[in-house]
Amino acid sequence: MLFTVEIWQFVKSNILSVVLGIIALILWKNWSKPDHFSRLPPGPAPVPLVGNLLHIDVKEPYTYYLELAKKYGSVFTIWLSNKPAVVISGYEALKDALVTQGDDFSGRANYPLLMRVTRGYGVLASSGHRWRELRRFSIMTMKNFGMGRRSIEKRIQEEARCLVKAFEEPNGGTFNPKQLLYNAVSNVTCSIVFGHRFEYHDPQFHFLCKAVDTCFSFLSSPFGQIYNSFPKIVDFFPGPHRKMFEMVNKAQGYVKEQALNRLKKLNTSSIPEDYIDAFIIRMIQEKDKPNSEFSYDNLLSSAWNLFSAGTETTSSTMRHMLLIMMKYPEVQERVHKEIDEVIGPDRPPMMEDRVKMPYTDAVIHEVQRSMDLAPTAVPHKVMRDTEFHNYHIPEGTVVLPLISSVLTDPQLWKNPNHFDPENFLDDAGHFQKNDAFLAFGLGKRACLGEGLARMELFLFFTSLLQRFTFEGIEPPEEIDITPSCCGFGRMPRSYECCAKLRE
Repeated sequence: MLFTVEIWQFVKSNILSVVLGIIALILWKNWSKPDHFSRLPPGPAPVPLVGNLLHIDVKEPYTYYLELAKKYGSVFTIWLSNKPAVVISGYEALKDALVTQGDDFSGRANYPLLMRVTRGYGVLASSGHRWRELRRFSIMTMKNFGMGRRSIEKRIQEEARCLVKAFEEPNGGTFNPKQLLYNAVSNVTCSIVFGHRFEYHDPQFHFLCKAVDTCFSFLSSPFGQIYNSFPKIVDFFPGPHRKMFEMVNKAQGYVKEQALNRLKKLNTSSIPEDYIDAFIIRMIQEKDKPNSEFSYDNLLSSAWNLFSAGTETTSSTMRHMLLIMMKYPEVQERVHKEIDEVIGPDRPPMMEDRVKMPYTDAVIHEVQRSMDLAPTAVPHKVMRDTEFHNYHIPEGTVVLPLISSVLTDPQLWKNPNHFDPENFLDDAGHFQKNDAFLAFGLGKRACLGEGLARMELFLFFTSLLQRFTFEGIEPPEEIDITPSCCGFGRMPRSYECCAKLRE
């Protein structure tokens, strides 16, 4: 008893020393790097607890990585809080990782926001066997419902007519095109995932689109970057993250409702009408199969993944396209001329027109390249201990593919720092492919909806430019085309425009 009292008196008299000792113990525990981190690629020295976060601009984190690439080369390490992340920069290094050693780098990092929304289920957030099964099924199912084929082209053409009609309603007045573009792009995805489209004024449809927009805007905001670095701490406090999670949960409730309705009446002999039907039929077929990945949780997350990712990325690109047309009226005029020569004023655009329209095709590609929508893609992780470029990357390490380093490489593009369709044209004015065009990613985890997105971009863009001339509410030289959010994604800024009927 006397011994215990003496210890307590010692602690009271040396409280500062005890606190400092505890802090030192925590720091040592977090930062005494194990041997398996000893051969990581080089990088800037981290600060205990926060790593390199103090040096990263949360508004534009990729710019810091681009600077580090100049100093450390194509492969380097940064510390996000107390965890390392390997950044891979440059086309050759990215190809080595994502293609040559694609299996090793095919994992999905446990990105806190993504994990919170999906709980690790679904084609976007999963890794290993689960991801391979869901990706193979999703690609096959989307092809069955027309992706890359004439049937989905007709759906997009029908939606393009609805979009043009909606653009006519302001009658030449100013309006924000964001919601209308969201509606059109989302409806194409809805036809595949849910088997039907929505009317543009449907309140349920508006809420679903709003949930997607809120989620991606938060993910790309500075606060979203802070959440991903310190999720457990941020969760204790009020903030925009709570509203975002609430909206996403409600939107996912619609997917759940759709799935429950189908589950009650579908059987294995049914002909699936959409992605949810096809998934449920597979669930029924594999209900007695141990460890089947065709579960209710994977259905909900995969359907939400396809709907949300397919809506946001393509609609954001379309918004930026129209902004670029207003910024560069001479480019818009050349697109108009090519549309008039190849398609004419009345016939709806078709995918077969694209090969006859090299300038328009180059403009679409250059919008994607210059906007650099996802500078670091969705973070990967290595699936096993991996040797790469003479470094050792331990299993589970986060990997950031710096796509921006390729899309802005002066060795790969004629004019990388400005919008210039000549980046995709040869000296004779023919469209020129470039392997460095990584707007849809690279390797095994490249965008599974690439074929659908390419078709939507061409048909929606040409349908709108066939009918309208777009003008801003300010002179072209004053139009700002820099993104409004640059964290996870470079989200285009909001703007007002005029869509004037062409004569």
